[in-house]
Amino acid sequence: MSEKSCLECGDVLIGRVDKKYCSDHCRNAYNNRLNKDSKNLVRNINNRLRKNYRVLNSFPLKEGKTRTTKMRLMDKGFDFEYITNLYTTKKGSTYYFVYDLGYLPLDNDYYMIVKRE
Repeated sequence: MSEKSCLECGDVLIGRVDKKYCSDHCRNAYNNRLNKDSKNLVRNINNRLRKNYRVLNSFPLKEGKTRTTKMRLMDKGFDFEYITNLYTTKKGSTYYFVYDLGYLPLDNDYYMIVKRE
């Protein structure tokens, strides 16, 4: 039978036949290295999306929606360039979503914020 070694440090494994790591430290280090965003671009985009979500979520919703101005959104740090998806209604209105929270541009720089059910 061949000896198995730890995927992180290479030490010989003793114990269960399906063991992959010699310790919790090696398991955590291996997974952190594997799941680390390899580029700053991905990390920065995810940070912008999280920030946009927090801004939209900061507005109290009544019956799943509310209204605000573009200036209030921008004052809180909202970046209109970063969204996760679009939804176009049958009437042709386009909602811009960040995960389950979205906004619809209205007249005079007003926006309606909605939550998808």
